[in-house]
Amino acid sequence: MKVQRQDYSQISVLGIQGDIDTDSVTVLEDTIRVLINESRTGIVLDMNEVSFIDSQGLERLLWVRDYCQENSCQLRLAGLDENCSKILEITRLNDEFDSYQELSMAVKSFA
Repeated sequence: MKVQRQDYSQISVLGIQGDIDTDSVTVLEDTIRVLINESRTGIVLDMNEVSFIDSQGLERLLWVRDYCQENSCQLRLAGLDENCSKILEITRLNDEFDSYQELSMAVKSFA
């Protein structure tokens, strides 16, 4: 998994490329820790280039959500493809995240 970062004031957008799975969850966790240490108030995970999330990935997404909440940071997901949306729906986690079809809408939601 690759993560590209773009900052907009106190909001960071993380463009994730590749699967969120056992092999990549550490990269996601480390990146989120850095952003929280920088006192970011909002994080958007741009999931346009993610096609699969395994059980470890789901667990890590829940950790990201909780870690953000504990540190006064809001989390948004953007651009979930059909497969990832179904994974969240089947596991009943779709209501656990603020999700947006478009990245621009996710970023604007912080205004």
